[in-house]
Amino acid sequence: MDERPLLERLRSGDQSAFDAIFRAHYAHLVAFAQTVLHDRATAEDVAQDVMLELWRRHAELAIHESLRAYLLRSVRNRSLNQLRHARVRQRAEPELTPEEAVPAPGPSLAVTAELRTALASAVAELPPACRQVFELSRAQGLRYAEIASTLGISVKTVESQMGKALRHLRARLAPWLPESSP
Repeated sequence: MDERPLLERLRSGDQSAFDAIFRAHYAHLVAFAQTVLHDRATAEDVAQDVMLELWRRHAELAIHESLRAYLLRSVRNRSLNQLRHARVRQRAEPELTPEEAVPAPGPSLAVTAELRTALASAVAELPPACRQVFELSRAQGLRYAEIASTLGISVKTVESQMGKALRHLRARLAPWLPESSP
C-alpha cells in the first residue's frame, strides 16, 4: 500500500488520516512492544505514547522509510527506555531504606507533612509550561531530551523552564532548606 498520500494528509493535520494509521498499526505495535517488555499494560502505554507523539509532531514528520518501520523503531526505542528505567529502579531499591527500618534522626512527621504541603503549593504556583516540564522531570523521571521530544520543544527551552521552576521552588521553600555556607 502506498502510504505517501496518507502521510501527506497526516502532515496537513487530517484527523481521519491519523485514525486510519492508528487502526492499521496500533495492535501490531502493542504486540511488538509486548515481545520486548513482557507486560501487556506497559506495551499498550508505549504504543499509545508513540501514536500520541506521531499526532503531536504530525506537521514536522520526516519519515524516510516506511511508516511501519518508523513506528516499530519508535516503539522499540521507547520499550528499551522503559527497560532501562526499570533496571535503574531495581538497582536503586537495595539502597532505599525500608519503612520498617529505624528512622534516621530528622524532621518530625508534622514538619515533613508541612514541607510536603508547601512543596505541593509551590509546584501548583508554577506557570503551566514550567510545571509540566518540572513534573515530567521529577515525577516521571524523564531526561531533558525526552521531555523536549514529548512536548515538541527544544532542550534549551526545557533547561530554561526547569531553571525557572527550581528558582521558584528554592525561593518558596527557603524556610525549610538548610542555610548555605558562605
